[in-house]
Amino acid sequence: MLFEHIQTACLNDADLPWMPFTPYSDRVLIKYFKLDPIRGETIALLKAPSKGQMPRHRHTGTVIVYTVQGRWKYREHEWIAEQGSIVYETAGSSHTPEAVAPLPGEEDIVTLNIIQGELLFVDDIGKILAAEDWRSGWERYSAFCQANGIKPKDLTAFG
Repeated sequence: MLFEHIQTACLNDADLPWMPFTPYSDRVLIKYFKLDPIRGETIALLKAPSKGQMPRHRHTGTVIVYTVQGRWKYREHEWIAEQGSIVYETAGSSHTPEAVAPLPGEEDIVTLNIIQGELLFVDDIGKILAAEDWRSGWERYSAFCQANGIKPKDLTAFG
């Protein structure tokens, strides 16, 4: 059969570390699942406090965000994403994520993010201040693993 050599992979949440999303925030944590150098795609969980906001940013590719826990929005929109919501962001869109008052028992916002291309942090006039992509994700992950005595998994591999 033509497709019998296609590999699939399963990465377990417990096998991967949460790490600070530095230099942007020590309070926002990220957990990488896949850093795809071919498609330029990053798959990661993001955990943020239920108060505060992230810097304004723009995407060079599409982004899909599934809300696992908590409530959040973009300052530029009226909608509120909450548990079970999917937000689809088109390439070129710019926005400022911010927390919305949590429901009882929720302490953090947790989202699953599928990001194609770059995440560009911008100032109020749109000037690029910093860029994130699969490469910077790999650098953050491997440095964190080395600093904490963790054997890194090859999150760039296929299968």
